[in-house]
Amino acid sequence: MLNPQRLAIFATIIKVGSISAAAAQLRIGKSVVSRQLARLEEELGARLIQRSTRKLALTEIGDQVLQQARQIERALGNIEQLTDQHQQQVRGLLRVSSSIAARRPLVPLLAEFAQRYPEVKISLQLEDRIVDLIDEQIDVAIRTSSLVDSSLVARKLAENRSVIVAAPSYLARAGTPQTPEDLRDHACLLYTNGGRVFDEWTFVGKENIYAVRVDGPLQINDGGSLVGAAVAGAGILRVPVALARKELAEGSLVQVLADCPLPQGPATYAVYPAREFLALKTSVFIDFLKERMNQASS
Repeated sequence: MLNPQRLAIFATIIKVGSISAAAAQLRIGKSVVSRQLARLEEELGARLIQRSTRKLALTEIGDQVLQQARQIERALGNIEQLTDQHQQQVRGLLRVSSSIAARRPLVPLLAEFAQRYPEVKISLQLEDRIVDLIDEQIDVAIRTSSLVDSSLVARKLAENRSVIVAAPSYLARAGTPQTPEDLRDHACLLYTNGGRVFDEWTFVGKENIYAVRVDGPLQINDGGSLVGAAVAGAGILRVPVALARKELAEGSLVQVLADCPLPQGPATYAVYPAREFLALKTSVFIDFLKERMNQASS
């Protein structure tokens, strides 16, 4: 297959009139230009330029090749211009992957980002599985799991602080737990995922971390739905503070066991395929998420 860069160099030689002038314009050595021209002629099996001490003259086949080479030169220039525009403007389709549980705090942020950058279209894929970012052409995934694929890059967006909450109506009916052990006698709302029920709530003791096994009437694989159940008075819920911030501010949920510290949960990361040149839309989106999610988790 012909090297398009050699064809572009050939077109530049003819346009500026000499190998020396072409080398100066292309900012490469004269010997490099001469070598690339020689290799092009070798690949084609034909002489393209008749060289003399005073000027360059195209051969018949050289004139025909030049017409095609000029098209390739223009195409390379257009591609370079497109790349420059791509890196200077926040635009295009942004494919985002996230777990179902993260949709509640994430979707409003996507709406805010879309308003800020109207030339970006966002495609959100919600799934509780590890998505192959490269095969599925995902620009960035929002994850709280550890990174195991060395071909990916993970950038921390925010720490995850959890709280234990309940509706005032539930506490009026069932009483307020005073110690973590009291949770065994309460209806607790449980998160489930992949067949696993997260029914052990951990606390930070004086010397170590310990767990209390809890139970309750509802097991749901969506954090937003669990918050809704808690607001309805169905029970006590352990939840990342970002998922319940609105309800805590409104008073439809209140924090319980505030004096019993919880261990720090896994951080939230933006994960993306390792690339030397990250698209501007992606880097700006990750910076935006880091700023906004840090505010939400504080």
